[in-house]
Amino acid sequence: METEPSQNDVETRLLDLAKSQPNGVSNDDVKAHLSDVPLPELTAIINKCLKNGLFDLFKLKNTLFYKYKDPSKKTTTKGADTEERVVYKIIEEAGNKGIWIRDIRFASNLNMTQLNKVLKSLETKKIIKAVKSVSASKKKVYMLFDLEPDSTVTGGAWYQDQDFESEFVDVLSQQCHRFLVEKWEEANQKSGGPLAVRNRSYATASDVHKFISELGISKVALTIKDIESILFTVVLDNNAERIVKTDGSYLYKAVKGFLPAPGLVKTTCGICPVVNRCADTGHINPKDCSYFAEWLNQ
Repeated sequence: METEPSQNDVETRLLDLAKSQPNGVSNDDVKAHLSDVPLPELTAIINKCLKNGLFDLFKLKNTLFYKYKDPSKKTTTKGADTEERVVYKIIEEAGNKGIWIRDIRFASNLNMTQLNKVLKSLETKKIIKAVKSVSASKKKVYMLFDLEPDSTVTGGAWYQDQDFESEFVDVLSQQCHRFLVEKWEEANQKSGGPLAVRNRSYATASDVHKFISELGISKVALTIKDIESILFTVVLDNNAERIVKTDGSYLYKAVKGFLPAPGLVKTTCGICPVVNRCADTGHINPKDCSYFAEWLNQ
């Protein structure tokens, strides 16, 4: 007469199966491997393993998977229930870019009431945190409590409480341009031919970063990448030029802007879309032109 396997034996076999599949096992895998164990008993043992922190539960393509978790390793969600473990795992996988509550709901298959309760519990335990995203004023993303949010979420150094710091950017742009101008003037004061002067006029983003850091005008720590983005706006404003070195990095040099447009071009005739049809006679003529009259009266 065959005897039914004990709970300890079933649990050992289940754990051995999970250990052999580091990417996780599905319910179908468990049923196939432990076909001699009644389903109610098997379900109870799975729940026991989840409660004891031996399994991580996650969802992939609408299929639940159990992944073995070494009990010797510290678990951030120790003492949490199954729903909290599921939500924690989803948020953990999102990294420092975070995940929106709608996506958590879809991945966890929890209703909104359950999910809000779980999120509030995890926030209270300081396991996760909600961070406002600059991409949408009313949108919050969730990430692990100890993570520093990605710049795509916070907007980086140029945003404060979701507001773009335009004045701060303008000041930085002016100071970056000032540094390049001073370097250009210093290069011109030294002896040497035009090529030598030109080469001495170039500065790296690291040079500008050091200058801005020493000024102490920023309350936040700026990276070289931040300074490069400011320098690029100086280039776009036609106040500097940028060249590429052989190693792929950039050099920057102050330049004189384009000559101002002549006064004639600024008249209404200079931008008139029907100027080619304008003549002394006909419906389109300078004498009857309302645009010209408005420009003269300005």
